Amino acid sequence: MSDQLNRKFQVLLAQPRGFCAGVERAIEIVERALKMYGPPVYVRHEIVHNKHVVASLRNKGAVFVEELSDIPDGAVTIFSAHGVSDAVAIEAERRDLPVIDATCPLVSRVHKEGRNHAERGREVILIGHEGHPEVEGTQGRIPGGVYLISSAKDVSELVVKNGEQLAYVTQTTLSVDETRDIITALKDRFPSISGPDVKDICYATQNRQTAVRELADRADILLVVGAKNSSNSNRLREIGDEIGIPSYLIDDADGLDPSWLDGVDTIGITAGASAPEELVLDLVYRLDDFGKVSVEEIGGIQENLHFKLPRSLEDAENRMNAGKV
Repeated sequence: MSDQLNRKFQVLLAQPRGFCAGVERAIEIVERALKMYGPPVYVRHEIVHNKHVVASLRNKGAVFVEELSDIPDGAVTIFSAHGVSDAVAIEAERRDLPVIDATCPLVSRVHKEGRNHAERGREVILIGHEGHPEVEGTQGRIPGGVYLISSAKDVSELVVKNGEQLAYVTQTTLSVDETRDIITALKDRFPSISGPDVKDICYATQNRQTAVRELADRADILLVVGAKNSSNSNRLREIGDEIGIPSYLIDDADGLDPSWLDGVDTIGITAGASAPEELVLDLVYRLDDFGKVSVEEIGGIQENLHFKLPRSLEDAENRMNAGKV
């Protein structure tokens, strides 16, 4: 016990970390809907990939389902931040469900870009991870479908109808670093391919990965707070592995294995874009059980972006407030 009390840890906190503007917006949408309409409100898919966020909203009256068929007729319905396919949107409209769309505006922009390319007669290539909810939604939003690829190797195996009429879009939770080799391979093989500017890559994903690279250069170990099914959280852990330090993805402080701290002086901590800051603070407090902790926040990009709420939600709030006057 005395050895434990004599231990000292320097904790380096990545900046930025945790919630991005799209996640904050999605959570606010559910909370406002609950206040306006009262529970239950139904959310198709997890609103964001974090069990603590989902549990908190569930306790307030949100009901999370995987399919629209699980939603009763007339129930307030919210689409998650990951977006949905045309088929899901059309089915909700057919059933006349009152829908509030919490799709991240950056995801919606990818949908729009993909549709624009398709309308111009281009086949669309989607860079992303098969099975991810965002990817499934994007696949179902682009007329004619897409070619899904996730590596530069996939590019060489692509069979397209017309190499002169191609475009690509990307899953938003991939960074410039992740897509660079794939995009290079696409341009090498299809020189006339059209695609988004680098600025269209999700700012939050890129910023968090840049911050982790800076942090990992100084840390003995990297702890990433985030869900196992969170694409961006997994990538943060992978970056630590690539840099060469032991890196672990944990849901919360309870996931910390004290043996990871053996021989460790400096601990780097970050959080995926759907992980609340309170989970980071809980982890720092947990580390205090094993030694004296000093905390330093690494200087980084300050994110001040905020997305507007859906017009349908604001209009409903205005009508409700007007009725109370």
